[in-house]
Parts: sequence; structure tokens; C-alpha cells
Amino acid sequence: MGAFDNLLLTFDEGITDFFAQWNIYSTIIVTAFIGFITYQISTRKDPDTHPMLLVRQSQGSPVRQPGQSPVYRGQSAPHGMPLQTGLNVKDPNASKWARGRDGDLRDIWRQAVAGVQEDGPNKGTKGKILSVFGTELVTEHSLDDITRQINLIGQHIKEQGGSRVAIYIPNSVELLAALFACAFYNLTAIVLPFEQPEDDVISMLRRSGADTVITAPGSFPFDLVAKHYPNLRQLIWIVDEGSRHMDWNEVPEGTGSSVNVSTWHEIIGDSPAAAGRDLPALEGQQAPTDVVLFWQYKSGIPSEIVTFTAGNFASAIASQLFAIPTSQKMGPSDLFLPADSLANSHTLVLTLAALFSNASVALNSVGTQAYDLAAATRGISPTIIVATPAALAKTHQETANNFSSLIARNLHWLQTRHLTQYGVMPTASFLSSYYDSLRPSIGTKPGKLRLILTAERVGADTPRLSSQVLSDLRAYTGARIIYALTSAKVAGAVAQTLFYDYRVFEDKCSHFGPPLSSTEVFFKDMGEYKTTDGMSRGEIVVRGPSVSGGETALGVAGYMRDDNTLTYA
Repeated sequence: MGAFDNLLLTFDEGITDFFAQWNIYSTIIVTAFIGFITYQISTRKDPDTHPMLLVRQSQGSPVRQPGQSPVYRGQSAPHGMPLQTGLNVKDPNASKWARGRDGDLRDIWRQAVAGVQEDGPNKGTKGKILSVFGTELVTEHSLDDITRQINLIGQHIKEQGGSRVAIYIPNSVELLAALFACAFYNLTAIVLPFEQPEDDVISMLRRSGADTVITAPGSFPFDLVAKHYPNLRQLIWIVDEGSRHMDWNEVPEGTGSSVNVSTWHEIIGDSPAAAGRDLPALEGQQAPTDVVLFWQYKSGIPSEIVTFTAGNFASAIASQLFAIPTSQKMGPSDLFLPADSLANSHTLVLTLAALFSNASVALNSVGTQAYDLAAATRGISPTIIVATPAALAKTHQETANNFSSLIARNLHWLQTRHLTQYGVMPTASFLSSYYDSLRPSIGTKPGKLRLILTAERVGADTPRLSSQVLSDLRAYTGARIIYALTSAKVAGAVAQTLFYDYRVFEDKCSHFGPPLSSTEVFFKDMGEYKTTDGMSRGEIVVRGPSVSGGETALGVAGYMRDDNTLTYA
């Protein structure tokens, strides 16, 4: 017998002995091993973005000034290139290769009523504007009817001698119409935060110099305002349909006839049906007007009045559109819900960006902040939400309490692993469907939500969200989350996390990503925080075309992490 025959005999005896010892435990072990390998192969996906893009998210300038750090810009606006100043609006007869205008609020509405301009299957498609009342009543508004309201309200205020218009109403179609009416008819819009104490309302009117107020009965102290603020010349009530039979044109006793009182529905209804159908012509239009907002700090600190130019808003809106990858950009298939007050510049900028993208927008009467996302989304199924950190913290706590069983915790660990180690958003599967009932109830159709935008407000004492909380919320909701840093004099955001950044660190407050394409950030010495060649740490200073006045110091200390993302010190 040769050596080869001996080898075959030995191999045959080994195989025979192996299967002779086979039992039920062997079957279970092999089945589990094969199942594990099969699962890993079948669910393996490439990361949503290249990991190297997350390692260095912004660039510092090659030189710095004494007492200051280098100037940091995001990778989307490298040094040597101008920051993003506007929307690149192309006029109808302009050359295809010519650079477009920066644009202003008027161009936002023109784009909304014109529909998608790019060639493709969605060309000409327009978004919808919805009003949500309660849990079942959802009303769609015709864009042509809103255009008519914009024209008639703007013309009425102009004819009555108004120039500075305070808008004191919750999120609604009327708020947007009033804002665009001011833009088209050369009026200064002053958006007041809703549901404020009477003294604060009078103070904000006085500080802003408003001569016209658009508001709703029951929320505006007309008697006190007429008595303590003599500069008020015009008041427009927005009256619910059930109360329109009453006389709302009376002036409180003792105020004389200096205040012209009218109602929104009468201004619209008393005008000819054909009036106000067309927007003012683009040719010969006047320079755009400003928008005035109030930044609310934590309790005990007076709010700060901030005047934003049209250029500030155009730059901020453009940077938000640019921050979303092309494959994920907002469009007609999206339903956008601002579950935060439109008096907040971050929420307002994102809502205007949604309108410019021809996404549908749903509005409900969120006065200041919606702390319950389930209640805010009743009757609709949004794909994109602007939420407050308080609402997300509440959602996280309630949902985490539901994941108490061993199976639920392990499934959550598995989805978190996909996010943090593989860089992939977990998709719906047989295993994940096990805890669909445990997920937060956001919208009438679970699984449609794809993006949540939220922001830390400097000085406003908002709850800070850690990177672990953000990761949990991504797994709970199945939506990506962008976390921004916002400040009083910056339209939109200072910086925000990248769309595909799912990383988790040991922190109490997550980083805020790189600066947007409309801002650049540097740090200057502040108390114990000193900037050196090896460490960029100090008071955060922001400048750029989206900043009111061009530059502002935030009054808080921060630094750049090793991956060049901005965070609190």
C-alpha cells in the first residue's frame, strides 16, 4: 500500500469518526454558524459615506491672528473660494451659462408656484401647503389662492400707510402669506414669538417700531396695546370661520380712531375675484426689505431683537439646501412639518428651503414649541420634521422605557451596531419588525419619516442631546438626524452635523459638525480658554453672508475636535 493510499485511508477514518460522533448539539452549532455567516453576507452594505470624509470635516486657515485660532470652513466652502451668498436664481430670459441672482423671499414663492424647473419626471410638479386641525381635519390650500392673499394683504397694508408689520400668530398659512406680502410690497416683516406675556408683546412692538399688527383674537391684548403703544396705526384680525359673523372692526374705547381695524377674510372677500391673481412683475422690483426676529434666551434674560437682510436669508437657505446630499435632497415627494415656531430663524429658514425645493409643507398651530411629536403629527405622515431638542429628549426617554425586554434590547443593539460600526442606516427587516409597536408614534404611516432636523439654541437653555441619544433616536425612528448650533444673529445655523455622520462618542452634548457653506468659525481668547498653535479653543465667533452684521461672537466657549467638528468647551 502506497503513501497516498494510507493518506486516503486516514482521511476516510477521520470523516467516519467525525460523523459517528454527530448529534443534535452538532446540528444546532453548525446551523447557527451557517445562519450567522448567511446573515452577515446578506445584510452587508457599503457605508452611506466614505469614512475618510468624517475624519476631517473642516479646514483651518494656514495663518491665524494673535489671540485667535485659525479660521475654520467646511469642506463645501474651502479657503480661497467665496462663501455661499445666495440661491443662484436664474431669470427666465437669462443665459443658461450666466450666474444667477442671490435671490430673496420673493424668489422663494415664485419658485413654489412655478414648480420644479429641472428637466426630468418631476418637471413642473408643485408642492402642496396643508393646514392640520386636530387629528383628522387636513385642509389643502391652493397656491393660487395664497398668491391672491399675498397680493391683497400687501396692497391693503401699503394703501393704509403701513411699513413695519408685526406678525403675531402661530404657525399657519396666514403667517407665510403675511411674510411674503411684506416681501413683495416693500414692507418690513417683524415675526413675533407667539404666546408671550402682555408686557413682553408691548415691549417687542415698541422695540421693533411696528405700525401694523396681524394677529388673532384672544391672543393679542388690543386694549393694553392701544393704551400703551400709540404708534400702532393698523390692526388686521385673522378670525376663525365660526366667529366671522361678529363685528371685529370696533376700536376699544379711549383710543380714538387712530387705529384702523380690519379682518383678513373681509380684505380678501371684499376684493373682486380677479384681483391679486398675478404676482408683481420681476422687472423693476424694488430692493428687498429686512426681516426682524426676536431671539429668546433662558428665563430672566430679555429677548434680543435681530434684523436680517434678504441676503442673510438667501445665504442661509442656500447653505441648507447644499448641506443635503443630491440623492437625498428635498423634493415634491416630501412632506415637511415644522414642529417648532416659525419665529425661530432656524425653523423659518428650513421651511423656506422646503418651499424653494417644491416640497409639500404642513402647518399646525404650534405656538412656541411642540413637546409631543406624536400629537404634532396627528393626521399626517411627514417625511421631514423640524423638532425641538426638548421634544426629541422626551421621545427618547419614552421609547427607551419600552425597550426593557431582553429581545428588544438585543435588537436595538444590533441596529445601533449597523449605524456606528458599518455606517449604514438600518433598513426594515423581519427582525426589526418585532419592535415596530415599540417605536415612537410619529405620523399616521410609520416608516415614512426620513429626516429630523433639530438645533441647540445658544443661551436659550435648551436640553443638550448627546451623540448616544441621537444614535438611539436614529434606530428608534428609522430617520437620519441633523443636529445644528444656532445663535441670535445667525440666520439658519452656525454649523450642523453631516447627513451621514452616525458616530457615537462619550459626551454629554454631541458635536455640531462643520460650519455650513455660508459661515466660517474661529475662536478668540476667553477667560481660561486660550488659543495656541496646537489647540483651537475659546469664544466662538462666526462670520459670513448669513450673519446679521457680517460677524458675531456667541458668548460661549467652544473648540474644534480632532475631526474638526465644532463642540462646546
